[in-house]
Amino acid sequence: MQKLDRLVWADGISIRAYGMRIGLRATKKGALEEFLPSLPPGWKTMRSQVVDRLYSVIVGGESAHRNIRLFNLVYANANRIARTPELHQAIDAFETDLQMYVAEMSPHRLFVHAGVVAWRGKAVVIPGKSFSGKSTLTSELVKAGAIYYSDEYAVLDARGRVHHYARPLSIRESGHLERPKKYQVEALGGRAGNKPLPVGLVVVSKYREGATWRPRRLSAGEGALELIANTVSARREPQRVLSTLNQVVAGAPVLKGFRGDARQVVDYIFETLSR
Repeated sequence: MQKLDRLVWADGISIRAYGMRIGLRATKKGALEEFLPSLPPGWKTMRSQVVDRLYSVIVGGESAHRNIRLFNLVYANANRIARTPELHQAIDAFETDLQMYVAEMSPHRLFVHAGVVAWRGKAVVIPGKSFSGKSTLTSELVKAGAIYYSDEYAVLDARGRVHHYARPLSIRESGHLERPKKYQVEALGGRAGNKPLPVGLVVVSKYREGATWRPRRLSAGEGALELIANTVSARREPQRVLSTLNQVVAGAPVLKGFRGDARQVVDYIFETLSR
């Protein structure tokens, strides 16, 4: 860390997000503008330079020497998390590390890997890791009229209500290896919500080609386990996690099954919450 501190930093910012204090600095003036869209939703600047986690960006690009290109380096405190000639890869590494850090350490919110939409005043939570199909299902629900809350995390308060985490939707259109494209919800004909909502339904689904959506309803205990498996801070704070998730499954049915076409599930969700 001392070696990093000796460098000349041309730009910097301190922010607060979900109770965590984050610092970001760069060796090139104006470089941080490229990183700001990757900050967590609702972040606010702060005057204090005392932070819980400090990100340092050493900007690469063309060297003074011919045919030499410098790497972009990103450090989280003293740990290097990116070394790449491509700035967008450095930004992706920063975004991934920051999101996981805030999700793990937030003192006031619980972060569950999930897509979230709202329908008729209730939140629909679709837990799942990457490549489970949650973003595809979330986008189809939004296109069909649901209000968008998140395709990354269900952010829960101590009462089990969901708060918005409305980042652009990340959708892989041609396969797992392709870098996902990001869409503003308005580009899909939808809109984002920002009011905390109780959970009305939890849908645990995984894509399987040709499958027909025939979900089974899980018990409250089984449902809690499905959510725990996708909760970032489950190992660090098991008691708080269990207390919050028990409130969710006490008031919302949890359905699980394989799906094929997402439209089957969209219609089923709307019908279930309209009863």
